[in-house]
Amino acid sequence: MIDSFAELAPAILVGLPILAAAFPLLLGRLWTRIGWWISLVTTLAMTGIAAVLAYSVHVNDAVHHHLGGFAPPIGIELVADALSVWFAFLIAATATVVLAYTYQGGPRGRAFSSVYLLLIGGLMGIALTGDLFNLFVFLEITGIAAYSLIAARQHRDAAYAALKYLIIGTVGATLYLIGVAYLFMATGSLNMVDVSASLAGGGSADIGVPLYDEMLVRAAFAFIFAGLATKVALFPVHSWQPDAYSEAPDAVTVILSALVSTVAAYALIRVTFTVFTPAFFEVTPAATTAIVTLGVVSALVGSILAVLQSRIKRMIAYSSVAQFGLVVAAIGVATGPIPAEFALAGAIIHLIGHAIMKGGIFAAAGAIAASTGARTVQEYAALARRRPGLAACVAVLGFALVGVPPSIGFIGKWYIALGAVESEMWLVAVVVFISTLLTLGYVARLLERMYFILPEDAPSAVVTDGGDGVSIGMLLVVVLAVALTVVLGFLGGPLFELVDPYIQEVLHG
Repeated sequence: MIDSFAELAPAILVGLPILAAAFPLLLGRLWTRIGWWISLVTTLAMTGIAAVLAYSVHVNDAVHHHLGGFAPPIGIELVADALSVWFAFLIAATATVVLAYTYQGGPRGRAFSSVYLLLIGGLMGIALTGDLFNLFVFLEITGIAAYSLIAARQHRDAAYAALKYLIIGTVGATLYLIGVAYLFMATGSLNMVDVSASLAGGGSADIGVPLYDEMLVRAAFAFIFAGLATKVALFPVHSWQPDAYSEAPDAVTVILSALVSTVAAYALIRVTFTVFTPAFFEVTPAATTAIVTLGVVSALVGSILAVLQSRIKRMIAYSSVAQFGLVVAAIGVATGPIPAEFALAGAIIHLIGHAIMKGGIFAAAGAIAASTGARTVQEYAALARRRPGLAACVAVLGFALVGVPPSIGFIGKWYIALGAVESEMWLVAVVVFISTLLTLGYVARLLERMYFILPEDAPSAVVTDGGDGVSIGMLLVVVLAVALTVVLGFLGGPLFELVDPYIQEVLHG
C-alpha cells in the first residue's frame, strides 16, 4: 500500500500547495485567519507525504511518476530519488515550521498565505521535476512568489529590493532557458535522463557518437550555469540577495534564506551530474576550472563583505553568498578528473545544514528585533544580559556557521575540504580555511558585543527594549534550528550514507 501511494506522492507534493493556494483567497472573507490554517494543514500534509516517500525511496528504489500516463521523453516526469526526496522533505518541513513563526510575527492575510503556498509548490517542483523546461517553469513560479513576499513589507526599500530581485532573477531565468533551448536543439529532448543519454550518443536521439565536445552543448552548459548561478546568488551576480534578505519581512527572510537559494543550488547539482554527467567535464575541463574559480571567489568575497557589514541581516546575507560559494566550489571539485565523493557529499550536506543554520539565525535575529528593536551589531551590545536565551541561540548558530564541531556546519565544510584534498585541488581546501577564519571574524565581533559589553558601557539607545513582540512560535523555531544544528553534527556518517546512493550513481554509473 505504501508503494502504491508513493507512486502518486510526487504529483501530490507538487500539486497540493499550488491548488491549495486558491483557498485563502476564496475563503478569506469568512475568517481572517483561515489562510494561515489552510497553509498549516497543507504543509503538515506535505511533510507527512514527503516522509512516507522518503521511506519508500530509502527502502526500495527511486519513484518515477509520469504525468497523464505519458512516458518520457515525450511526457513530463517527476522523480523522487536518493537526492531529491530529502530536499522535498526539507522544503515541506521548513514550510511548516516557518508558519509557527508567522502566526504572531507576520506577515499574515489572504494574499500572503496564497503566495506562500505558491512559493512552496514552486520549490517542490524544482526538487522533483525530471524535465529541464519544467524546471524553468518552477523557477519562475518560485521567483514570482518570492518577489511578492519581499514586497509584503510595504516599504520603499522592500519594493526596491523586490524590483532588483525581479530584474536580476528574470535575467537568470532567461539565461537558463537559452541553455535549455540549445540542449533541445542538440538532443531533441527535454527529459533530464534522456538528454543525458543523448549527450552520450544514445537516448531518443540515438546519434551514435557523444556530443560533449559540440559547441552547442558547451554553450548550453555555460548559459544554464550562468542562469542557476544567478538564482544561487553567486558572485558577481549576488547583489539581489543582501537587499532581498535585509528588506523582506523577518519571517519571509527565514523562508527565503532557508530554501530559495538552497533549492536553486540543488538544481545546479541535479543538472550538472544528472544531465551533463562527469563525462562532459572530462572532455571540457575548462568548465571545471570555471566552476571552481567562481566558487572560491564567491566564498572569499562574500566573507569579506560580511565582515564589513553593520546591519545584522545584511551580514548574514553576505555570509550566504560565501557559503554558496563553497558549495559551488565543491561541485566543481566533484567534476574534476579524480572522482571526489566527499566533495559532492559535502556540497549536499552543507546545503541542508545551511538551510537549518541560516533559517535559524535569521529567525533569531527577527525575534531579537521584535523584542528589543536591535537590528545592528552596535545595538546587540549587552544582549546576553537582556535576552540571554536568544543570545545563546545566536552564539550556537554563529559557531555552526564558522564550522565549530559538533555542528552540521562543521560536517559540510569537513567533507568539502576532504574532497578537495582527495582531488588534489589544494586551492579549494585553502579557501575553506580562509573563509572559515573570515566567518569567525564577523561572528566573534557579534559575540563580543553581546557578551563582553556591560549594560552601563553600552550607548543608552541600544539598551532600551523595543517591546515584547516575541511569540512562543518564534522561539520554538529558533530552538528547533539550534537543536538540529547540534544533533546533526553528530550524524556525519549517517548523513553521508543517505546521499551516497545518488553519489555512486552519478559519479560511477
